Amino acid sequence: MSEERLGNFEFAEVFKRRTKVFALRVVKLFQTLSNNAEAQLLGKQLLRAATSVAANYRAACRARSAAAFTPKIGFVLEEADESLFWLELLEETGIIPAQRLTQLKQEANELTAILTTIRKSFQKKKATL
Repeated sequence: MSEERLGNFEFAEVFKRRTKVFALRVVKLFQTLSNNAEAQLLGKQLLRAATSVAANYRAACRARSAAAFTPKIGFVLEEADESLFWLELLEETGIIPAQRLTQLKQEANELTAILTTIRKSFQKKKATL
């Protein structure tokens, strides 16, 4: 395996773990939400989006080609950004205090930035082929 491919493989494995940890942290947050309708509705939306980031990144890593990878990574990016949206709503509605969400929002922002870079990189590669 070439050094570049090995580096990509190692990055993918680390990023898989990172997205899974993000999903687990959201699951734990969801478990602490009150049972009122608003908290449950917003929490379930966040739970769906955050777990989708981890599951779909894993699926993207199994893509058979760069052409198959690009749309899959685009979907993962959308889900990461959507996770940030639901975190913001939970904060801005006062359902969860801002200080409890700081680290999760930072992680959602970082995941979104990384996924944006990955998508742009693959789009450039695809355009040069």
